[in-house]
Amino acid sequence: MLITMKNILQVAEAKQCALGAFNTPNLECVIAVLSTAEKLNLPVIIQFAEVHEDLIPLKIMGPIMVALAEKSTVPVCVHLDHGTALAYLSEALKMGFTSVMYDGSGLEYHDNVANTCMAVEMASRCGASVEAEIGAIGREEGSSLGDKAGNHVGNVTGESCYTDPDQARDFVTRTKIDALACSFGTVHGIYVTKPSLDFLRLSEIRTKVNIPLVMHGGSGICADDYRECISRGIRKINYYTYMSRNGGNYVKEKCASKGSEDVYFHDVVKWGIDAMARDIMSAMKVFSGLPHGVDNVTKE
Repeated sequence: MLITMKNILQVAEAKQCALGAFNTPNLECVIAVLSTAEKLNLPVIIQFAEVHEDLIPLKIMGPIMVALAEKSTVPVCVHLDHGTALAYLSEALKMGFTSVMYDGSGLEYHDNVANTCMAVEMASRCGASVEAEIGAIGREEGSSLGDKAGNHVGNVTGESCYTDPDQARDFVTRTKIDALACSFGTVHGIYVTKPSLDFLRLSEIRTKVNIPLVMHGGSGICADDYRECISRGIRKINYYTYMSRNGGNYVKEKCASKGSEDVYFHDVVKWGIDAMARDIMSAMKVFSGLPHGVDNVTKE
Protein backbone atom coordinates (compact mmCIF):
# COMPACT_ATOMS: atom_id res chain seq x y z
CA MET A 1 0.00 0.00 0.00
CA LEU A 2 1.20 3.52 -0.73
CA ILE A 3 2.09 5.78 2.19
CA THR A 4 3.82 9.15 2.54
CA MET A 5 7.34 9.48 3.91
CA LYS A 6 6.03 11.58 6.80
CA ASN A 7 3.66 8.82 7.87
CA ILE A 8 6.08 5.96 7.32
CA LEU A 9 8.78 7.72 9.35
CA GLN A 10 6.30 8.25 12.19
CA VAL A 11 6.31 4.46 12.47
CA ALA A 12 10.11 4.47 12.69
CA GLU A 13 10.04 7.23 15.30
CA ALA A 14 7.51 5.38 17.43
CA LYS A 15 9.62 2.23 17.32
CA GLN A 16 12.93 4.12 17.69
CA CYS A 17 14.32 2.41 14.60
CA ALA A 18 15.21 3.33 11.03
CA LEU A 19 13.68 2.33 7.72
CA GLY A 20 15.66 1.34 4.68
CA ALA A 21 15.31 3.57 1.61
CA PHE A 22 16.51 1.52 -1.33
CA ASN A 23 17.23 2.93 -4.76
CA THR A 24 15.44 0.87 -7.40
CA PRO A 25 16.61 1.87 -10.90
CA ASN A 26 15.29 -1.35 -12.43
CA LEU A 27 12.50 -3.87 -11.96
CA GLU A 28 14.84 -6.43 -10.39
CA CYS A 29 15.71 -4.03 -7.56
CA VAL A 30 12.03 -3.28 -6.90
CA ILE A 31 11.22 -7.00 -6.73
CA ALA A 32 14.15 -7.70 -4.39
CA VAL A 33 13.23 -4.86 -2.02
CA LEU A 34 9.46 -5.38 -1.86
CA SER A 35 9.63 -9.16 -1.60
CA THR A 36 12.06 -8.86 1.32
CA ALA A 37 9.98 -6.21 3.10
CA GLU A 38 6.93 -8.46 2.77
CA LYS A 39 8.82 -11.47 4.17
CA LEU A 40 9.84 -9.41 7.21
CA ASN A 41 6.51 -7.56 7.37
CA LEU A 42 8.31 -4.21 7.47
CA PRO A 43 7.41 -0.87 5.92
CA VAL A 44 9.92 0.28 3.33
CA ILE A 45 10.91 3.15 1.05
CA ILE A 46 11.74 2.59 -2.62
CA GLN A 47 13.34 5.50 -4.41
CA PHE A 48 14.54 6.67 -7.78
CA ALA A 49 17.54 9.01 -8.00
CA GLU A 50 17.79 11.64 -10.71
CA VAL A 51 21.32 10.44 -11.44
CA HIS A 52 19.87 7.10 -12.64
CA GLU A 53 18.25 8.74 -15.66
CA ASP A 54 21.13 7.37 -17.77
CA LEU A 55 20.17 3.82 -16.71
CA ILE A 56 16.43 4.16 -17.22
CA PRO A 57 14.23 7.28 -17.38
CA LEU A 58 11.96 8.23 -14.51
CA LYS A 59 9.05 8.30 -16.96
CA ILE A 60 9.47 4.53 -17.44
CA MET A 61 10.56 3.39 -13.99
CA GLY A 62 8.39 5.70 -11.88
CA PRO A 63 4.97 4.28 -12.84
CA ILE A 64 6.29 0.74 -12.31
CA MET A 65 7.42 1.62 -8.79
CA VAL A 66 4.07 3.21 -7.93
CA ALA A 67 2.06 0.30 -9.35
CA LEU A 68 4.03 -2.34 -7.43
CA ALA A 69 3.95 -0.28 -4.22
CA GLU A 70 0.16 -0.05 -4.45
CA LYS A 71 -0.07 -3.84 -4.67
CA SER A 72 2.36 -4.51 -1.82
CA THR A 73 1.09 -6.04 1.42
CA VAL A 74 3.29 -3.69 3.49
CA PRO A 75 3.33 0.13 3.67
CA VAL A 76 5.56 1.51 0.91
CA CYS A 77 6.71 5.08 0.31
CA VAL A 78 7.73 5.84 -3.28
CA HIS A 79 10.35 8.57 -3.08
CA LEU A 80 12.35 10.71 -5.52
CA ASP A 81 15.96 10.89 -4.37
CA HIS A 82 18.26 13.88 -4.99
CA GLY A 83 16.02 15.88 -7.30
CA THR A 84 17.84 19.07 -8.22
CA ALA A 85 15.18 20.65 -10.47
CA LEU A 86 11.68 21.58 -9.34
CA ALA A 87 10.29 20.48 -12.70
CA TYR A 88 11.73 17.00 -12.11
CA LEU A 89 10.05 16.86 -8.70
CA SER A 90 6.78 17.87 -10.34
CA GLU A 91 7.13 15.02 -12.84
CA ALA A 92 7.50 12.49 -10.02
CA LEU A 93 4.56 13.91 -8.08
CA LYS A 94 2.30 13.66 -11.12
CA MET A 95 3.20 9.95 -11.36
CA GLY A 96 1.99 9.36 -7.82
CA PHE A 97 5.24 9.51 -5.85
CA THR A 98 4.35 10.04 -2.20
CA SER A 99 7.60 11.81 -1.34
CA VAL A 100 10.28 13.86 -3.05
CA MET A 101 13.71 15.10 -2.07
CA TYR A 102 14.76 18.54 -3.20
CA ASP A 103 18.56 18.69 -3.16
CA GLY A 104 19.70 22.30 -3.17
CA SER A 105 22.78 21.57 -1.08
CA GLY A 106 25.04 22.82 -3.87
CA LEU A 107 23.37 26.24 -3.90
CA GLU A 108 23.85 29.28 -1.72
CA TYR A 109 21.92 28.81 1.52
CA HIS A 110 19.22 31.39 0.79
CA ASP A 111 18.59 29.84 -2.65
CA ASN A 112 18.34 26.37 -1.10
CA VAL A 113 15.78 27.68 1.40
CA ALA A 114 13.73 29.46 -1.28
CA ASN A 115 13.64 26.49 -3.66
CA THR A 116 12.91 24.03 -0.85
CA CYS A 117 9.93 26.15 0.22
CA MET A 118 8.62 25.93 -3.35
CA ALA A 119 9.13 22.16 -3.32
CA VAL A 120 7.16 21.89 -0.07
CA GLU A 121 4.31 23.94 -1.49
CA MET A 122 4.27 21.84 -4.67
CA ALA A 123 4.30 18.54 -2.77
CA SER A 124 1.61 19.64 -0.32
CA ARG A 125 -0.83 20.10 -3.21
CA CYS A 126 -0.35 16.38 -3.95
CA GLY A 127 -0.42 15.25 -0.33
CA ALA A 128 3.25 14.24 -0.56
CA SER A 129 6.19 14.66 1.80
CA VAL A 130 9.49 16.49 1.27
CA GLU A 131 13.05 15.68 2.28
CA ALA A 132 15.80 18.26 1.80
CA GLU A 133 19.51 18.54 2.48
CA ILE A 134 22.03 20.96 3.91
CA GLY A 135 25.71 20.16 4.18
CA ALA A 136 27.70 18.18 1.63
CA ILE A 137 27.36 14.40 1.46
CA GLY A 138 30.62 13.02 0.08
CA ARG A 139 30.76 12.20 -3.64
CA GLU A 140 28.11 12.57 -6.25
CA GLU A 141 25.08 10.29 -5.86
CA GLY A 142 25.58 7.22 -8.04
CA SER A 143 29.39 7.27 -7.94
CA SER A 144 31.45 4.27 -6.89
CA LEU A 145 35.16 4.63 -6.24
CA GLY A 146 35.95 8.02 -7.65
CA ASP A 147 34.97 11.62 -7.88
CA LYS A 148 33.61 13.26 -11.04
CA ALA A 149 37.10 13.31 -12.53
CA GLY A 150 37.62 9.63 -11.77
CA ASN A 151 40.06 10.25 -8.92
CA HIS A 152 40.13 7.82 -6.02
CA VAL A 153 38.58 9.51 -3.00
CA GLY A 154 37.92 8.59 0.59
CA ASN A 155 35.83 10.22 3.27
CA VAL A 156 34.81 13.84 3.25
CA THR A 157 36.51 15.92 5.90
CA GLY A 158 36.48 19.56 6.88
CA GLU A 159 34.04 21.64 8.89
CA SER A 160 32.52 23.24 5.80
CA CYS A 161 31.30 19.86 4.52
CA TYR A 162 29.21 19.04 7.57
CA THR A 163 25.74 20.21 8.49
CA ASP A 164 25.77 23.09 10.95
CA PRO A 165 23.26 22.31 13.75
CA ASP A 166 22.09 25.91 14.15
CA GLN A 167 21.65 26.29 10.41
CA ALA A 168 19.73 22.99 10.40
CA ARG A 169 17.25 24.42 12.91
CA ASP A 170 16.80 27.58 10.85
CA PHE A 171 16.41 25.57 7.65
CA VAL A 172 13.75 23.25 9.08
CA THR A 173 11.85 26.13 10.69
CA ARG A 174 11.75 28.15 7.49
CA THR A 175 11.03 25.36 5.00
CA LYS A 176 8.65 23.10 7.00
CA ILE A 177 10.18 19.96 5.45
CA ASP A 178 9.30 16.49 6.72
CA ALA A 179 12.81 14.98 6.91
CA LEU A 180 16.34 16.40 6.88
CA ALA A 181 19.33 14.82 5.15
CA CYS A 182 22.39 15.89 7.12
CA SER A 183 26.11 15.49 6.58
CA PHE A 184 28.09 13.97 9.43
CA GLY A 185 30.76 11.89 7.68
CA THR A 186 29.04 9.45 5.30
CA VAL A 187 29.75 9.32 1.57
CA HIS A 188 27.94 7.98 -1.47
CA GLY A 189 29.33 4.87 -3.12
CA ILE A 190 32.06 2.51 -1.92
CA TYR A 191 34.06 3.43 1.19
CA VAL A 192 37.77 3.36 0.40
CA THR A 193 38.72 4.15 4.00
CA LYS A 194 36.95 3.39 7.28
CA PRO A 195 34.03 5.80 7.75
CA SER A 196 34.58 8.43 10.44
CA LEU A 197 31.17 9.55 11.67
CA ASP A 198 30.61 12.64 13.81
CA PHE A 199 28.10 11.24 16.29
CA LEU A 200 28.20 14.30 18.54
CA ARG A 201 27.23 16.53 15.63
CA LEU A 202 24.39 14.19 14.78
CA SER A 203 23.08 14.36 18.34
CA GLU A 204 23.30 18.15 18.36
CA ILE A 205 21.34 18.38 15.11
CA ARG A 206 18.71 16.08 16.60
CA THR A 207 18.28 18.32 19.64
CA LYS A 208 17.72 21.36 17.43
CA VAL A 209 15.22 19.96 14.92
CA ASN A 210 12.00 18.06 15.58
CA ILE A 211 11.83 16.00 12.39
CA PRO A 212 13.38 12.67 11.35
CA LEU A 213 16.99 12.71 10.17
CA VAL A 214 18.22 10.92 7.05
CA MET A 215 21.53 9.16 6.44
CA HIS A 216 22.73 9.31 2.85
CA GLY A 217 25.62 7.09 1.78
CA GLY A 218 24.23 4.39 4.07
CA SER A 219 25.84 1.40 2.31
CA GLY A 220 28.99 0.06 3.90
CA ILE A 221 28.51 1.28 7.48
CA CYS A 222 29.13 -1.36 10.15
CA ALA A 223 26.19 -2.66 12.18
CA ASP A 224 27.31 -1.00 15.42
CA ASP A 225 27.59 2.39 13.70
CA TYR A 226 24.12 1.96 12.21
CA ARG A 227 22.74 1.34 15.68
CA GLU A 228 24.58 4.34 17.09
CA CYS A 229 23.21 6.61 14.37
CA ILE A 230 19.69 5.30 14.92
CA SER A 231 19.97 5.95 18.66
CA ARG A 232 20.87 9.56 17.80
CA GLY A 233 17.89 10.23 15.56
CA ILE A 234 18.49 8.69 12.13
CA ARG A 235 15.16 7.33 10.89
CA LYS A 236 15.78 6.83 7.15
CA ILE A 237 18.89 5.13 5.76
CA ASN A 238 19.59 5.34 2.03
CA TYR A 239 21.07 2.07 0.78
CA TYR A 240 21.97 0.99 -2.72
CA THR A 241 25.64 0.60 -3.70
CA TYR A 242 26.50 -2.52 -1.70
CA MET A 243 23.24 -4.27 -2.53
CA SER A 244 23.88 -3.64 -6.23
CA ARG A 245 27.49 -4.75 -5.98
CA ASN A 246 26.54 -7.93 -4.14
CA GLY A 247 24.03 -8.73 -6.85
CA GLY A 248 26.56 -8.09 -9.60
CA ASN A 249 29.34 -10.05 -7.94
CA TYR A 250 27.08 -13.05 -7.38
CA VAL A 251 26.06 -13.03 -11.04
CA LYS A 252 29.75 -12.89 -11.97
CA GLU A 253 30.50 -15.89 -9.78
CA LYS A 254 27.60 -17.90 -11.16
CA CYS A 255 28.57 -17.12 -14.75
CA ALA A 256 32.16 -18.14 -14.07
CA SER A 257 31.00 -21.42 -12.55
CA LYS A 258 29.15 -22.25 -15.78
CA GLY A 259 32.40 -22.42 -17.71
CA SER A 260 31.64 -23.09 -21.37
CA GLU A 261 27.94 -23.72 -20.69
CA ASP A 262 25.33 -21.37 -22.06
CA VAL A 263 24.11 -18.70 -19.63
CA TYR A 264 20.50 -17.63 -20.00
CA PHE A 265 19.43 -14.11 -19.17
CA HIS A 266 16.42 -15.21 -17.11
CA ASP A 267 18.84 -17.08 -14.84
CA VAL A 268 21.07 -14.01 -14.56
CA VAL A 269 18.06 -11.94 -13.48
CA LYS A 270 17.07 -14.45 -10.80
CA TRP A 271 20.62 -14.71 -9.46
CA GLY A 272 20.82 -10.95 -9.16
CA ILE A 273 17.46 -10.64 -7.42
CA ASP A 274 18.27 -13.42 -4.97
CA ALA A 275 21.67 -11.99 -4.05
CA MET A 276 20.32 -8.47 -3.61
CA ALA A 277 17.44 -9.78 -1.51
CA ARG A 278 19.87 -11.51 0.87
CA ASP A 279 21.80 -8.28 1.37
CA ILE A 280 18.60 -6.24 1.74
CA MET A 281 17.28 -8.61 4.38
CA SER A 282 20.44 -8.27 6.47
CA ALA A 283 20.29 -4.48 6.20
CA MET A 284 16.59 -4.31 7.07
CA LYS A 285 17.12 -6.45 10.15
CA VAL A 286 19.80 -4.14 11.46
CA PHE A 287 17.84 -0.97 10.69
CA SER A 288 14.68 -2.29 12.35
CA GLY A 289 16.41 -3.94 15.31
CA LEU A 290 15.40 -7.46 14.34
CA PRO A 291 17.79 -10.25 15.42
CA HIS A 292 20.10 -12.25 13.14
CA GLY A 293 21.72 -11.34 9.87
CA VAL A 294 23.71 -8.54 11.44
CA ASP A 295 27.14 -9.62 10.23
CA ASN A 296 26.07 -9.82 6.60
CA VAL A 297 25.16 -6.18 6.08
CA THR A 298 28.45 -5.12 4.53
CA LYS A 299 29.56 -8.54 3.28
CA GLU A 300 31.12 -8.24 -0.16
